[in-house]
Amino acid sequence: MTDLATETLPLENPLLMLAHDAPVRIRTRMTKARFHRLLLRNSEVKMERDKHGVIIIYPPMTLKSAENEGNAFGYLWYWSTSSKLGKAYSPSAPFDLPDGSTHKADGAWISKQKLDRLTPEEQESIALIVPDFVMEVRSKTDSILQLKKKMTEVWIANGVQLAWLIDPYSQKAWVYRAGAPVEEVPDFSGTLSGGDVLPGFSLILSDLLQG
Repeated sequence: MTDLATETLPLENPLLMLAHDAPVRIRTRMTKARFHRLLLRNSEVKMERDKHGVIIIYPPMTLKSAENEGNAFGYLWYWSTSSKLGKAYSPSAPFDLPDGSTHKADGAWISKQKLDRLTPEEQESIALIVPDFVMEVRSKTDSILQLKKKMTEVWIANGVQLAWLIDPYSQKAWVYRAGAPVEEVPDFSGTLSGGDVLPGFSLILSDLLQG
């Protein structure tokens, strides 16, 4: 059997062919350390590992989905660099979470106080750290039900304080806060506020539809 931790995943790899239209879930006995090696050797492939050890391989994004994701992250990055309260992390950044899983978000932010507790070695690794804020932007191949499950069972359950799920295809959004009910935004006429977690940050949803 091929050892995934020592193999690259070229475009012709059967796993990526299976994940062409929808995410593929593979149950393995791979340790977290071996999964980390797999991630670092195949940074161009979006992969996650859930708390049960199941590896999820995601299909490549369409051009429009990548545009939506990039626009949303761009607003977060601009606010982060202006405020200097912490650091914004792109969709390529994996996070080890307290439940043993390793996940990525379409945008994440971590406060300076939390980052200062990391050693230089941890800064250069896949660190055990929970973002203060995450955003997920639905792509064409994403299941909205699976994304909603990820928001509550992964991000909020592991300690994220504020999370946004943005669906440009239905033009809806959902706001998740620790210890509070989910807030649904029924259309893109409104604005998402960073509140106390991201002071001064807001996202005008209609701006994501421009272009």
